Amino acid sequence: MSRIGRMPIQVPSGVDVKIDGHEVSVKGPKGSIEKSFHPDMKLVAEGDTIVVQRPSDAKEHRSLHGLTRSLLANMIKGVTEGFQRELEIQGTGYRAVKQGNDLVLTVGYSHPVEIKAEPGIEFEVPTPTRIIVKGIDKEQVGQVAADIRRVRPPDPYKGKGIRYAGEHVRMKAGKTG
Repeated sequence: MSRIGRMPIQVPSGVDVKIDGHEVSVKGPKGSIEKSFHPDMKLVAEGDTIVVQRPSDAKEHRSLHGLTRSLLANMIKGVTEGFQRELEIQGTGYRAVKQGNDLVLTVGYSHPVEIKAEPGIEFEVPTPTRIIVKGIDKEQVGQVAADIRRVRPPDPYKGKGIRYAGEHVRMKAGKTG
């Protein structure tokens, strides 16, 4: 039995979870998320807890069991607390500026790079070298942060570029003359 899949999910007060077959909608103080899960997975609401059940011990069902539970728990956490991903910019003259809801990056190209804020995503720029991506959907927050990092990934020789906060970049030795 999956250790993650068999754990019940606690639904905090103020969060409304509607289960309609394999369609689930979660509504909370920060917003609402809807997602459809695999039809074989059975979601059972018991009071203020939700339990994910699988029909058999087949490999596919075992794989989906923990995944379904994790996705549902992330939906509930997202509408109550939200998710955020922090990025750092390193390099002389590299900076980020928030214009309206969008993000403008100056990272060594001949032109500034504009990143539009998707619905449900919010950018924060506390300093010109730090970017915080916030939202209620964990998958969407991670994807937007990865797209920002892809604009100028960290250089292995000088370390310049955009990286996740706390990310360690392995530096290479340059040529010796």
